[in-house]
Amino acid sequence: MTYSLKATLINSGSIIKNAVILCHGYGGDGKDISIVAHYWKNFLPDTLFVCPDAPEVCKVNPSGFQWFDLMDQTEDEILSKSLIAEKKLNKFIDEVKANNKLKDDQISLVGFSQGCMISLQTALKRKDKIKCLIGYSGKILNSHHLRKNINSRPEIYLMHGDIDNVVPINSLLEAKEFFSNEKYNINTKIFKNCEHRIPTEGLSTGLEFLKKNFV
Repeated sequence: MTYSLKATLINSGSIIKNAVILCHGYGGDGKDISIVAHYWKNFLPDTLFVCPDAPEVCKVNPSGFQWFDLMDQTEDEILSKSLIAEKKLNKFIDEVKANNKLKDDQISLVGFSQGCMISLQTALKRKDKIKCLIGYSGKILNSHHLRKNINSRPEIYLMHGDIDNVVPINSLLEAKEFFSNEKYNINTKIFKNCEHRIPTEGLSTGLEFLKKNFV
């Protein structure tokens, strides 16, 4: 199978009924976030976990990758570059579907930090609705743009640490307000004394959410 983005693939069984695409954070790679997939795989044996490297080499950390540039960019420039990344992630999602003969409701997205940002934007704008999305420590990149371009209403769970000094907790609160205004019924969870990371509780909460949606 060929994919437009280099990816780490993980699955425990021979039958694939669902796929989870995990999008890493700024400066990371697919192997970084595959740690999450290794935690979940034994509980979801019919699920393929796909962990792509973001499409660009990270300017701050050349050994890692970025979905789009965040350094010295205006809000409009960040949006413009995120739209390029969104197009590439959409293509990748379609490749995962086609290569594994899956339907839209058998696809889920998981994103951490910048991976959460691009996953939210992509999932809500897709005309082919994915099943669900889990976002850790991220935010909505541009609420004005997203509001005008909503096409889908997947199940969503957003989680965040309360002492995150990279993407502040206000980002979750703003996203929660956005979804409330747009009549989404989403799940949220705030972890106490948690910085910019995915805690063990976040892994178990995410797993239960996937299991619920992969019935």
